[in-house]
Amino acid sequence: MMDQRVCCYRHPDRETGIRCTRCERPICPECMVSASVGFQCPECVREGRSAAAAAAPRTVAGGSLVADPRLLTKIIIGLNIAVFLAVQAFGDQVVTDLELYARCFSNTPTCGVLDGPDQWYRLLSSVFLHQQIAHIAFNMLALWWIGGPLETLLGRARYLALYLISGLGGSALVLLLSPGTPTLGASGAIFGLFGATAVFMKRLRQDLRPVLILLGLNLLFTFTWSGISWQGHIGGLVAGTLVAIGMAYAPRERRRLVQWGTCAAVLVAVVAVTAVALARING
Repeated sequence: MMDQRVCCYRHPDRETGIRCTRCERPICPECMVSASVGFQCPECVREGRSAAAAAAPRTVAGGSLVADPRLLTKIIIGLNIAVFLAVQAFGDQVVTDLELYARCFSNTPTCGVLDGPDQWYRLLSSVFLHQQIAHIAFNMLALWWIGGPLETLLGRARYLALYLISGLGGSALVLLLSPGTPTLGASGAIFGLFGATAVFMKRLRQDLRPVLILLGLNLLFTFTWSGISWQGHIGGLVAGTLVAIGMAYAPRERRRLVQWGTCAAVLVAVVAVTAVALARING
């Protein structure tokens, strides 16, 4: 007589009378996963989850849809306001500790980026620093108007990468072209968002004229008003535009690789510009 025992496909030593409702493989109690009808094996459950994840709705750039699509923009605005309030409460020492400059001043105990890795935080801390009410008000309004829709379009992770790399790009160009001028403000990062907005409007075949007019006006103010760091604005604009091109035109089948590879490449370029700037100052 032939052996009619049916054993679990994962545990051949265990007899079972239950089969997976999807693939009909025999499964023992340890391998059973409750389904809407009957039980499924672990492999079918994993395949189902992968298919569900792949079919989940995504943003145009491949990001996940979330309940509050502007949460990160609100957090960034909140951080800027918190630092501004710290400046108002504790005075110029906060500015001295956070602003971007290359070399230590003779009349201050703090040092600049050139004085060692412990000062490199200034490349980013200066992006969240404002002294004047008009300055932070203008930047935060621009961040809300431009950043909110971009965050919705990109998803949080991509949007955060775009914002931070744009801010660092602005800091790098400041060090390269204007190392002796203390610099602060979120404008470099916001100009990166302007560039990214133009890229995605082009990608989506929308009318570019409104954003180009707005960008043109901001560039006009950049080069005609005194006390504005055009280097920070242009550095942020270039970095943000390059990151956005990689995010907007990445082929679907290699989207994550191209998008994050572009971010890494632009970040490496920013680091290289910073290194060249510091070497020139030191030389």
